[in-house]
Amino acid sequence: NPAGCRMRPLVWLGITSLCVGAAWAVPAKELRRKTEKPKADLALYENLDLDNYDLTLDNYGEILDLSNYEELYDYGDLAPKIEVGTLAPRPKDPAVLPNLDTKIETPKLQPLTTSSPIHPAPIPVQGECQPLGLPSCLLCLCIGTSVYCDDADLEHIPLLPPETTYLYARFNRIGAIRASDFTGLNKLKRIDLSSNFISWADVDAFRLLPSLQELILPENRLTALPELPRSIVRLDARLNRIPSTGLRPEAFRDLKQLQFLHLSDNQLDFIPAPLPESLRSLHLQNNNIQTMHEDTFCDSRDHSQVRRALEDIRLDGNPINLSLFPNAYFCLPRLPTGRFF
Repeated sequence: NPAGCRMRPLVWLGITSLCVGAAWAVPAKELRRKTEKPKADLALYENLDLDNYDLTLDNYGEILDLSNYEELYDYGDLAPKIEVGTLAPRPKDPAVLPNLDTKIETPKLQPLTTSSPIHPAPIPVQGECQPLGLPSCLLCLCIGTSVYCDDADLEHIPLLPPETTYLYARFNRIGAIRASDFTGLNKLKRIDLSSNFISWADVDAFRLLPSLQELILPENRLTALPELPRSIVRLDARLNRIPSTGLRPEAFRDLKQLQFLHLSDNQLDFIPAPLPESLRSLHLQNNNIQTMHEDTFCDSRDHSQVRRALEDIRLDGNPINLSLFPNAYFCLPRLPTGRFF
């Protein structure tokens, strides 16, 4: 058919035109996108205030946020992979290797042998300080030259380092003091054994301590006072059971440095005279003192005597009437505290 033959070229021509149009349409759309993106980026940069973008050390942390720097940058690829059960890789730089020529003083360890028995280190007694190096204690606290054993449930004086200067062993159950407890402690200045169960002490328990200045023994069960060193400055033996017979005759006469003598709340029958000129405070309240001599505090033969140091005398709580001894206080700067009627 001649008409059909003329229509076929027209159909193929139309199909070809559609294909060509579609092919040209895709590049045109991509071209428009590429054109629009630079315009958007340009608008973004136009909004930035580059005049105020001044990077200094003051605003370095504000402009650059380094808090998540490690999260942004992954170092995992640079780290060497070490498998479990293997040794760490040797460093590549020889400079970081240890110098084997350097002599390091280390204790020599003896190899273990089956022929020689192994002796374990001695276990320290509970509450005792070790004198080697810095003292270490189990129940006591050793700080420098001071040893604190308060409320440690001790029944005897612990072994002390030879450098001990101050000992505090209060609120324990110590029942006795032996001369061997303080042997060799030539630097010991203060002993505080308050609130224990001490009923007796060896005569030489404190006498051989050349540096002892303060002996604190209140709230115990002492019935006799041991001999004291001449270096003693303060003696506190309040709240014990010491009678006058528990003191040696003229026990305090040769203690030329004694300043504080506190024996209140005991069972004394008289004032322990003679008292050293160095004495400043004498506490004898709550005893059983009923009388005194005119020479107890002052020398009755020297009416010009003045004892300026002894200005604190307490005799209250005793059955003595101080007004019966008016000539016993002429050398004192103050009258004793007590009953005057």
